[in-house]
Amino acid sequence: MTRRLARTVFGRAFQAVATAFALSFIVFVVLRLLPADPLGMMLPPSATREEAEALRVALGLDQGIGAQYLVWLGRALQGDLGTSIYFRQPVATLVGNTLPATLELSLVSLVMALFIAIPGGILLYLLNRRRGEFLADFVLVVLLSIPSFLWGIILIIVFGVLMPVLPFMGRTSGVIGADLPTGFLLVDLLWKGRWGDWRDALAHLVLPALALALAFSPLVARVLRASLIETATEQYVSVARLRGLSESRVLLRHMLGNAALPTLTLIGVQFGFLFGGTLLIEVIFSFPGIGNLMVQAIKNHDLMLIQGVALVFCLMVLAVNFAVDALYAVLNPRLRA
Repeated sequence: MTRRLARTVFGRAFQAVATAFALSFIVFVVLRLLPADPLGMMLPPSATREEAEALRVALGLDQGIGAQYLVWLGRALQGDLGTSIYFRQPVATLVGNTLPATLELSLVSLVMALFIAIPGGILLYLLNRRRGEFLADFVLVVLLSIPSFLWGIILIIVFGVLMPVLPFMGRTSGVIGADLPTGFLLVDLLWKGRWGDWRDALAHLVLPALALALAFSPLVARVLRASLIETATEQYVSVARLRGLSESRVLLRHMLGNAALPTLTLIGVQFGFLFGGTLLIEVIFSFPGIGNLMVQAIKNHDLMLIQGVALVFCLMVLAVNFAVDALYAVLNPRLRA
C-alpha cells in the first residue's frame, strides 16, 4: 500500500468515525425533542408521582440532553442500547435478532441488481446513437419511475396471486429452529446441509429482493452507460483498437474495469437508499427484519427501540459507504502509483 493510498483510506476511516458520532448525537437529540414521554409507556396507570420521579432519575431523564447523551453513549460503546419499552427486552438483542435478515435481503437484492444493471448498462452503451436507443431510454425512464414498494406489490400480484409460483409472506414456510449461529439463513442452512429448508428460504427471498433490485438497477445501468461512453474516448481505448483487438475484447477487457469505478461510487451512495427501502418491503412481504422492527417501535411509541434501530440504520449505511470509498481508493490506479 502506497503512502498516498494509506493516507486516503485512513482519512476515510477518521471521517466515518466522526460522522458516526455526529449521527448518534443527532438521532439522540431529535428523538428527545419529540412530544412523547417514555415514562408513560413504562409505568402502570396506578403509578404514583414519586414512582415516576424515581424512574425518571434512574433513567437519567432528569438531566440535560448533553448529559443524557454522554451517559447513553458510554453504555452504547459497551453494547448497551437500552431496554425496549414495549418488548421489555434489550434493544441490542432485538436488533441482533433481526439485523441479519435485513442484511441478507439487502445483499441478495444487490447481487440481483448487479446482474441486471451491468448487462443493462452494456446494452445501453451498445445502443448509443443506434436504432433502438430511444426505446431503451424510454424503458429506462419508466423503470426509474417505479419505487421499490410498488415493484413489491406488482410482484406479489403477478407471481404470488395470478401465478402463485413463489411465496411472498415471511422468511420461511415453517419453523426453522434456533440452532442457526449467524442468523443468515442461506449461510446457516447451507452449512448444515438442510437443502430443503435452504431452497425454501431462497424462494422467500426472491420477490422482496427482486423488488429492491428492480428499483435500484436502472440508475446503476444509466451511470455505467455514461461511464462507458466517456471511457470510449480515452487514448488507451483507441490504442487497443489500433492493435486490432475486437470491439467486445476492448469493451470487456479495457473499458469496463475503468468505467466501473464511478459506478462503484454510485452503488455505495445508493446502497443507503436500498437498505432504507427494506423498511417498506419488509412490511409488504411480512419479512421479519429490522425494518419491520422499526415499524413496530414507531407504532408503540418505543423511543429506546426507535433510537437503537435508527442508529443501526445510520451506522450500516455509513459502514457500506466507507467500504466502497476504501475499495475505490484501492482500485484507483492513480492512488496505487
